[in-house]
Amino acid sequence: MKRIAIIEDEQTIRENYIDLMKRYGYHVDGYQDREQAIKAFSLRLPDLAIIDVGLGHEYDGGFLLCQQLRQLSATVPIIFLTARDNDFDTISGLRLGADDYLSKEIGLEHLMVRISALFRRAELSQTMTASQLAVIERGDLTIDNDKMQICWKSQLLEITITEFWIIHALANKSGVVRSRQQLMTDANMVVDDNTITSHIKRIRKKFLQVDPTFDEITAIYGMGYRWDIHSNEQVAKQA
Repeated sequence: MKRIAIIEDEQTIRENYIDLMKRYGYHVDGYQDREQAIKAFSLRLPDLAIIDVGLGHEYDGGFLLCQQLRQLSATVPIIFLTARDNDFDTISGLRLGADDYLSKEIGLEHLMVRISALFRRAELSQTMTASQLAVIERGDLTIDNDKMQICWKSQLLEITITEFWIIHALANKSGVVRSRQQLMTDANMVVDDNTITSHIKRIRKKFLQVDPTFDEITAIYGMGYRWDIHSNEQVAKQA
């Protein structure tokens, strides 16, 4: 049984979400503040965390909790579920390592679809065939499907599950333009176009942190994104 943690300071809202998710067969633990949650996470990580941004007296307590959880695990799926749905907070949440950022106005059925999509992606890493477990190399990029790790010029990047699958979807078909819809399909995601754009920006930033000259991800206006290999030697090997 999948274990979900929901961190929400308003008791009624928290209990409503807990009841909903239990009806879908999940084990759900609820926490009212960051301190309670991080103490529990230090003992046992959830399979997925749903976090409100404002937690009690901490206006950005959810953001801080996301950072702390990411230090414990780079792969546990994280969803922000909050009334603060402005662009600044959305981008901030995604940059901190969340896999999705949702408004509390979202329908409950839609929320459960997002949760299911994240779980399916996590399960993909456990059900890959032997051929899919091979290490993929694209120029200076190395994708280890078995370990779900991304390295650039031999440096390991700290990435989320969502980021891994987006990079995989782009680089696995390098030179081919992938639309936002195709990226969602390949990465088993259910998000909107703006969320894909935010993920791409965050991915670029992580590559640039280890290599200021990184420019392999190209945006094609009105179409999507393409992974370009700029190493002539690697292109020759693949030709």
